[in-house]
Amino acid sequence: MRPILKTFARGVCLALMFPIALVTGFGRFEGLFSFIAQVLAIVPDLPGSYVRVAFYRMTLRSCAREFVMGTGAYFAHPQISVGDGVGIAQSCIIGYATIGDGAMLGPHVQVLSGGEQHKRDSQGRLTDEGRKYTPVSIGEHCFIGANSVILADVGAKSTVAAGSVVFTPVPAGVTVGGNPAERWWPPKSNAPAAKQQRAHRDAAE
Repeated sequence: MRPILKTFARGVCLALMFPIALVTGFGRFEGLFSFIAQVLAIVPDLPGSYVRVAFYRMTLRSCAREFVMGTGAYFAHPQISVGDGVGIAQSCIIGYATIGDGAMLGPHVQVLSGGEQHKRDSQGRLTDEGRKYTPVSIGEHCFIGANSVILADVGAKSTVAAGSVVFTPVPAGVTVGGNPAERWWPPKSNAPAAKQQRAHRDAAE
């Protein structure tokens, strides 16, 4: 019975969001897209997640049918892909990104569109000239801890500890943390030290 109710609720939300998605040109009018995305972000609890998912299914570059998006969270641009089973907690802001299947983002995570969005002119003043948006990839089954800021790719099945700032790409299957984020687990192999220890042992023998 529950799957039937969920399917019915998704259908109702798609019907309700269709005129709104149409107004945005199904994501082609980025200014309207951003405005509506932020308005829908304030709709609370489960109904809010359903209407957000319905809207994004019709406006994003690619969007799975089933994912969860908490209150206050929104996608800043339509050039985004969201995989199946993704969980996005409250108050996340997502820029240009690809989010793989099963990835989980904790509260207040920010996925920025790379690190070159703001430039300075010859006099040190901020300018929009030369601004560059770089898509960021969050691999499948990643976990991004609360309050993290992501400016680079995170490999599949990796974990980013809460409060981390990721400036450089994270390999698959590792845990990183800190500002700037560094690898915590598994520890990096210390090949030179190990080689030196073996040399000392061989000399002693």
